[in-house]
Amino acid sequence: MQKTRAGVVGVGQMGQYHVGIYSELHDVDLEGVADTDRQRGAYVAGKYDIPLYTDYHELLGQVDVVSIAVPTSLHYPVAKTFLEAGVHVLLEKPIAHTMEEATELFRIADTHGVALHVGHVERFNGAIQELKNIVHEPWFIESRRLGPFVPRIKEDGVILDVMIHDIDIILNLVESPITRLYALGKSINSEHEDLANVQLCFQNGCIANILASRSTEIKIRTMAITQRDAYIILDYTDQDIRVHRQASSEHVVTRGALRYRQESLIERIFVHKENPLKLEIQHLLDCVSRRATRVVSVEKELRSLQVALQILDTLDKDGLV
Repeated sequence: MQKTRAGVVGVGQMGQYHVGIYSELHDVDLEGVADTDRQRGAYVAGKYDIPLYTDYHELLGQVDVVSIAVPTSLHYPVAKTFLEAGVHVLLEKPIAHTMEEATELFRIADTHGVALHVGHVERFNGAIQELKNIVHEPWFIESRRLGPFVPRIKEDGVILDVMIHDIDIILNLVESPITRLYALGKSINSEHEDLANVQLCFQNGCIANILASRSTEIKIRTMAITQRDAYIILDYTDQDIRVHRQASSEHVVTRGALRYRQESLIERIFVHKENPLKLEIQHLLDCVSRRATRVVSVEKELRSLQVALQILDTLDKDGLV
């Protein structure tokens, strides 16, 4: 069987993860990496014994598939170059800074008969796959994605950097149009929003509250869902899901103290734990070589970005706190 030739453009932290995955796949030949930072690129190229290019154009003609992990402002020109050359692309999120550029990239991919996938890696988290099987008509969703500030992220605020993951997941869980949107944001460590709290109200009555921060000294990645028969708690980090059913609570007054007691039946859902990025890359390769059906439609790829940009517009109008 002929191997797929792959390359990576941009070998910062995320790009290095892509390089590591491609190097492990038996049906892939890793043909090289491209990065304008020669020192960083040389380190990665030397580690995996592959060529380094400081101009990504040099990968053209050598690769069938490319992962692009460069700053968002470069997504459009770099992805456009490869798509027009007939190369399949895995583009890290967000797709672009505008809906016009994002839509145009998918149009180019369609014209040239190649695949364009967007790197929403949480879609391939085993816990998310299980979550879709147990969430039915949710009433309230509360998402928290908090962590420390990372100076390397300079172009995007917390909404396009990390909250877009939760927007994407919630939109696919609720499957209903958004009727109202409220947003607050605060700049702490950068000129962009580093802390944001967003509330989405859906036509079917569901309410989602999304909190994202890159100014919190510990990492928290959780989602809690309230529905008629259950309270579901997901921990992304541990890929763990617990379902609370038949909950009851009461309070007892003892001498000098008020105590609360809560009881419920707790189900712990088994989650098949696999590297989400590996699954994401393998899915692209399956679509390329085996004509598999993409798990997320182009419409849904664009919808997450559209909502994220709408949130940013709301913050621009109301101003950061």
